[in-house]
Order: sequence, then C-alpha cells, then structure tokens
Amino acid sequence: MAVCYGAGVDSTAMLVALKQAGLRPDIITFADLSAEKPPTLEHLDRMDRVLAEWSWPAIVRCRKETLPGTGYSNLYGNCIANETLPSLAFGLKSCSIKWKQKPQDHAIKGARSGPNAAPPHPVWTEAQRRGVRIVKLIGYDCGRADLRRSRNLPEADADFDYAYPLQILGWNRTDCVRAITDALGVDMVPIKSACFFCPASKIWELYWLAAHHPDLLERALILERSALTGRHSRFDEVEFGGSWDELVRTADRFPSTSTTVGLGRSFAWNQWARVNGVVDDAFRVKRGADDRAHFRAMANQLRGEDNALDVRSVA
Repeated sequence: MAVCYGAGVDSTAMLVALKQAGLRPDIITFADLSAEKPPTLEHLDRMDRVLAEWSWPAIVRCRKETLPGTGYSNLYGNCIANETLPSLAFGLKSCSIKWKQKPQDHAIKGARSGPNAAPPHPVWTEAQRRGVRIVKLIGYDCGRADLRRSRNLPEADADFDYAYPLQILGWNRTDCVRAITDALGVDMVPIKSACFFCPASKIWELYWLAAHHPDLLERALILERSALTGRHSRFDEVEFGGSWDELVRTADRFPSTSTTVGLGRSFAWNQWARVNGVVDDAFRVKRGADDRAHFRAMANQLRGEDNALDVRSVA
C-alpha cells in the first residue's frame, strides 16, 4: 500500500484515517517541486515526527532530476527557460504528470537509466515476487471538484491500482479539518499545498502570498511576464492599442481575445497586482507594515470556509 502524500489537508486527513483504521502504509511519497510554500515544507517535517511516533515509514521526498545540459532543475526553471506558463494555465495536466506523478512512480518502481536511475523500493520488489499489485492511495475528498477528478481517472493502470479512502469514508474538506484537529491538534492543519505560482490559486491565496511571502509572489509575476511577452506570446500591440506593460499598468482588465490571459487563466496576476495596489510602479510587492496588514485582512476576508487555515489564527 502506497500513499501519495501532498502535504495538504486532504492527504494529511487520509493518514489520520488510515491510522484510525489500523492500516499502515508501506511507503509514503511526496513530490518535491522546489516550489512549495515554506509552511508546506515545515508541515512535512512535523508529519515526519508524527509518523515516527506511530512507527510508520518516513515520507520519501521525490524530485525529478533533469539532464545536466537541460539548463534548469525544476518546474519554475522549466517555465522561465521556455518562456511559458505551467500547463495547468492551459487546462492541461502535463506539469503534474512530469514533475509529481513520475518521480513518485520512480521512488516505488525504480528507474533503470537516466538522471533518475535508482533501484526499486523493497515494497515493489516484494510485490513482484508475490505477484500482487500495489494499491496507491490518493487523498481526494468528497467535494465536487475532487469527485469530478476521481470520476475521470482509471481504477488501475499497468502498475498500480488506485483507491480514494476519503471518498470511501464520505469525508469532505470540513470533515478532514476536523479529523486532523481531533487527532493531531489544530496547529497540524496545513495550508493548501501547491506551487507558489499555481494557476489554480484563488485571489485570497495571492493576497496571502503578498502578506507572508512577497518574494515568492514577485517570482511568480516574473514568470508570467516572461511567458506573456516572450517568444511564444500571441500579444499584438497593434490590435490591443498599446504594449502589454502599458495595458497592465493602466487598464482595469487586460483586453485579451486571442491570448492566454495569464497565471490566473481568466486574468493576469500582474494586472491583478497592479490594479489592486499590491505592487509598486516597478512591480515589486509592497512590504510596508500597513500594506502587509491589508493583504492579510483581504486574504482572511476572501478565504472560504472550506479552505485550509479556516480553524487557525492567521494573523
């Protein structure tokens, strides 16, 4: 039994549920994209201490290794080098498959050659010897989005069977927060686990980044500008009546008809940041005490009840 651990609310609740059911996984994998927010990495360390108390295996942190001549070593570098957005901005999942799923598969199955070459994990070797299949446990809950995702996924592939314990239990996000709080304490409810430049981020998360990690938000804005003005850009200065930079600085909405709008998919993060006073004239995130207090207040105001951090102080 292999747990695919995302270090967010759902996957942490899944570990709690397994413990309560007396089911001990053989391996727990986490895909490290070198793009996680600092609190996520801190949560991984805390969970490793919990797992040690349970006498469970430590979390295996998996990373995709690139070829020496590639010029980058992670998804952010990939996007910068190719002047493009993560595939999720286009409604695709290739970044997740390439940088998350495959490294976790390699941690279990091993890899015979290339920069990710490694022997198989003992759980894979033993499963092959016994002629049994490994079940991968995925932390999708009973919310509409996760039910839709799991419904479109196969029950098995050539190597693994798949199961969704939270959906078997009927747990939604609120149930997951409650389970973590009851079992581990309120301080163990993690923030949403995602890249700091994830196109699925909500507006409250952008304000949260501005308040707590302005350097990361600035890096995300640089990535977006690189993609939208780079060699793959479909922006037409004649068509839109001004440069991309001029429109971001002066317009309330980027008048996109044929271009991909940006990291927000339906909006550009740079435009949002400029229009809402999150950045200065040079697109640097404002760091004054009053600014950060405002960003924290906006994050709290916009965050829904089903989001992570809903039971903790976020001052």
